[in-house]
Amino acid sequence: MARLTVRVTPRAGRDGIDGFDEAGALRVRVRAAPADGAANAAVAALLAKALGLPGRQVALVQGAASRVKVFEVGLPLEEAAARLGAGIEPAGKAGPR
Repeated sequence: MARLTVRVTPRAGRDGIDGFDEAGALRVRVRAAPADGAANAAVAALLAKALGLPGRQVALVQGAASRVKVFEVGLPLEEAAARLGAGIEPAGKAGPR
């Protein structure tokens, strides 16, 4: 299992994954508003689809009310990065920051 640091932009014009930034956080945009957990659910669903995983294998573990979140996914970190098409190795392999 890997932990991915995700920087979320809610209320975006589209849902999408923009790759890893220089700090190693995955940049994600969702149309959902950050109310009642809608943006968190949208990010989890987007990650599950992009990684080819069932939704139950993507869980928010930190940052429910923050733009920077940590999600645990049911893949090794290298496999998750490859499936996301990152091409950059995410920072913080030892765990969340």
